[in-house]
Amino acid sequence: MSDPAILATQQNDPSFDDVWEELRWRGLVHVSTDESSLKELLAGGPITYYCGFDPTAPSLHLGNLVQILTLRRLQLAGHHPLGLVGGSTGLIGDPRPTAERTLNTKETVAEWVGRLRAQVSRFLSGEGENAVRMVNNLDWTEGLSAIDFLRDIGKHYRVGTMLKKDAVASRLNSEAGISYTEFSYQILQGFDYLELYRQYGCVLQTGGSDQWGNLTSGTDLIHRVEGVHVHAIGTPLITNSDGTKFGKSEGNAIWLDAEMCSPYRFYQFWLNADDADVIDRLKVFTFLSRERIEELERKVAEEPFRREAQRVLAHEVTTLVHGPEATAAVIAASEALFGRGELAGLDHGTLEAALRELPHTEAAADATVVQLLVDTGLVSSLSEGRRAIAQGGVSVDNVRVEDDAATIGDRAGNGGMAVLRRGKKTLSGVFVR
Repeated sequence: MSDPAILATQQNDPSFDDVWEELRWRGLVHVSTDESSLKELLAGGPITYYCGFDPTAPSLHLGNLVQILTLRRLQLAGHHPLGLVGGSTGLIGDPRPTAERTLNTKETVAEWVGRLRAQVSRFLSGEGENAVRMVNNLDWTEGLSAIDFLRDIGKHYRVGTMLKKDAVASRLNSEAGISYTEFSYQILQGFDYLELYRQYGCVLQTGGSDQWGNLTSGTDLIHRVEGVHVHAIGTPLITNSDGTKFGKSEGNAIWLDAEMCSPYRFYQFWLNADDADVIDRLKVFTFLSRERIEELERKVAEEPFRREAQRVLAHEVTTLVHGPEATAAVIAASEALFGRGELAGLDHGTLEAALRELPHTEAAADATVVQLLVDTGLVSSLSEGRRAIAQGGVSVDNVRVEDDAATIGDRAGNGGMAVLRRGKKTLSGVFVR
């Protein structure tokens, strides 16, 4: 079901005439089929298009959000979106660059299909003439026999061409090699596009540029079977200015599910965007107008210390994904943590999530503040902690600690949670048990 709070943040700005240029200006076209005919197609009236999401985890992440928002931009221009969650392809998983995927159980994949369908649906309108239609490729593959699949679909593929696909080639050159299961993934994705063309007249697929081999698997299949030219757009892989993969650090993806990545951590992720990256992020992940983004770009150049573009980015994307109430709670918690607001009355869950992003510890009520300074790494020794307290540089919940014998139980509020501070900006969290 579409989320009204999310849809309210999106401007119905692009039209049939300019949506292609809108996508290009926002940096969303890395590779595509014939550009001139695709531009003409998008300007000529409503078409049906799709993007697929495989349930290889219980939540989508920021890389998937690029695709969801691309779907939404095309929907705002009047085109008809299909959101595919791969109940069958999710049982296999597309080939990773380095090693074979671990196969999940059918029960797990079915559960994740439901979760991902709900996530995708929140960002796309379910009303009007071009309401989103959610589909599951298990519907047309589950009853298909291996013989029929090989006769009707497999015969159109040439092994030499399949071996040249980047995902396959990289695995063939690795120690892990590639199984026939994952090797066949591109055929299944091509079959999806063929079925969607047959059932709904779908003529455009979007996906990440690292999926280009799978995208063209479908365009080639439809041309061979139906004699029709259809299209694909590959969006660029989003990386940071230093070349690292965007949204992941030590395997720690930025998930869209609030239980897997708290709104507080989500907000802080965007707030910490580098000056060199923030304008590109605004183009890809927000629905702000070109004029507003260009204004923020000038401010980055002229007043980078204000970090206005980062604050706008964090507010816009957190509101888009988690809603205005969660965003307001996160901002209030951020302000209060740094002494610019009241800790009392903050949303309990938001404060807890914020404290768990800091160095933190659990403690008994009779634990001394000076000991907790050491335990959370704010000082290196008890003597250093006592000096910090004597100099007036230590506070609990923004109230100065003056006695080095004070215990945390005397200070902790907020349901047994406390913010321990040394100086103005060095913080830790304490959870009193």
